[in-house]
Amino acid sequence: MIVPLFALANAGVHITGGLLSDAVGSPITIGIVVAYVIGKPLGIFLVPWLATRAPVRKLVGGGKLTITWPGLLGTGTAAGVGFTVSFLIASLAFTGTELDEAKIGVLAACLISPVVAFAVFHGTRKLIPQSRRLEQLRRTAESIIDLDEDVDPERDHIRGDPHGAVTLVEYADFECPYCGRAEPTIRELLGMEHKGGLRYVFRHLPLQDVHPHAQLAAEASEAAAAQGAFWQMHDTLMAHQGELDLDDVHRYAEELELDADRLEEEVRTRVYLERVSEDVASADSSGVSGTPTFFINGRRHQGVYDIDALSKAIHRAKILADAEAKALAEKARAKEAAKAEKEREKAGRA
Repeated sequence: MIVPLFALANAGVHITGGLLSDAVGSPITIGIVVAYVIGKPLGIFLVPWLATRAPVRKLVGGGKLTITWPGLLGTGTAAGVGFTVSFLIASLAFTGTELDEAKIGVLAACLISPVVAFAVFHGTRKLIPQSRRLEQLRRTAESIIDLDEDVDPERDHIRGDPHGAVTLVEYADFECPYCGRAEPTIRELLGMEHKGGLRYVFRHLPLQDVHPHAQLAAEASEAAAAQGAFWQMHDTLMAHQGELDLDDVHRYAEELELDADRLEEEVRTRVYLERVSEDVASADSSGVSGTPTFFINGRRHQGVYDIDALSKAIHRAKILADAEAKALAEKARAKEAAKAEKEREKAGRA
């Protein structure tokens, strides 16, 4: 709604009944409206369609491509809204009344295209079953993974269901106040009932330029992990973000009944520097520069990370994971059925 109003305010056209009457029959106005409302969406839709056809795909060296076609069509219709460059080109091509008619065509497309886009998206929800739409999203999402380093159960620190259908990875800093605020949210998520389970993975990203004790705390947690107490130390460090020097972690180790002298010595000699650096490198390769940053089933979570936002994101990921599991199961059943049929045919010939 705002874009057409902004365009109207800046179009510099004095709209009158006579101008509108002339524009309705003007080939310039009609041509612009048809180009934006029909031509542009058609082009946006057809070019990917052609690119995914076997001969073209082989020519450009592409692999298996998946596109959510209804979403692409809806996006194409929304692309019919455009005025700034259109007014510029119109001013170079026309003058006088013809220029006004061209601008009317651009403004009309700005009003019509959102309506068409709404109709396409709304019609998609009505006409295409939810299971089919989820399958399209699942196939499309397979090629969109933001997390560069896969979760390794032998290496990563995991909480919750180790075989959960949804994996929540967090890059965090023990001295980061925002990570401290996110900690209760993570606990609440792990305590909620997520069918199939939630697997939470903690990875280090100490921001040493702003948090002088973050690196020490990260290495101390790894020293505690060597004694089988990573999560106990993790919780303690998160609860005492303002007390993270060497004496503090020594005291925490004693309270957790660990070998405090060993832990302090390993922190002093930087035994676990490489381990923390590996997490930092994986964060860099995944495009992470701040904390906390979350990934849900490999996809980066954008926006707020309160309980409602993360719960909804996890729920969506769970739906897609279930759809993928169902598709794999159906594929396996079909394969078994084909195998059985082939064996029956073989037995019949014998």
